[in-house]
Amino acid sequence: MKKFEEKTVQTNLEFSGRIITLQVDEVLLPNGKTAKREIVKHPGAVAVIAVTDDKKIILVEQYRKALERSIIEIPAGKIEPNEAPELTALRELEEETGYTCANMKFIQSFATSPGFADEIIHLYMAEDIAKMEQASALDEDEFVELLHVSLEEMEQMVISQQIFDAKTAFAYIWLKDYLK
Repeated sequence: MKKFEEKTVQTNLEFSGRIITLQVDEVLLPNGKTAKREIVKHPGAVAVIAVTDDKKIILVEQYRKALERSIIEIPAGKIEPNEAPELTALRELEEETGYTCANMKFIQSFATSPGFADEIIHLYMAEDIAKMEQASALDEDEFVELLHVSLEEMEQMVISQQIFDAKTAFAYIWLKDYLK
């Protein structure tokens, strides 16, 4: 038995969309009582750290409707059905930045919002990056601006909250050790 495990008694599917589903589970608590848990199901995502030969970190700025603002992020995207995360990472790097790489080095996986969602992000480091001759196309509903920043500039973006998401802040922390 898992410590503090909550056993599912019943699941009700409330919403099924293009990216997420929402279910409400009735669970049996360790003390014998029941409770409801609203759970967002997500297929998982990848995020990519890419650094140029001159130590510039490749970031993208895009509008995030859920936040009603633009933020600066590392390239990232949803894993498609039956797609290996490292292939998703390469695809997202190429689509969002116009760069490709010789190798994707896995860094770590982590939960984004474990209190209500099962989304896991797999973080990769793109090694031996190169600008593509013919850039891949963005998704038709995706608009991004490419940025090349130093580690110091990235730090200021975290402080000023231009970088406002956990995956990119995590990438900054990881890069502090990697680039020194």
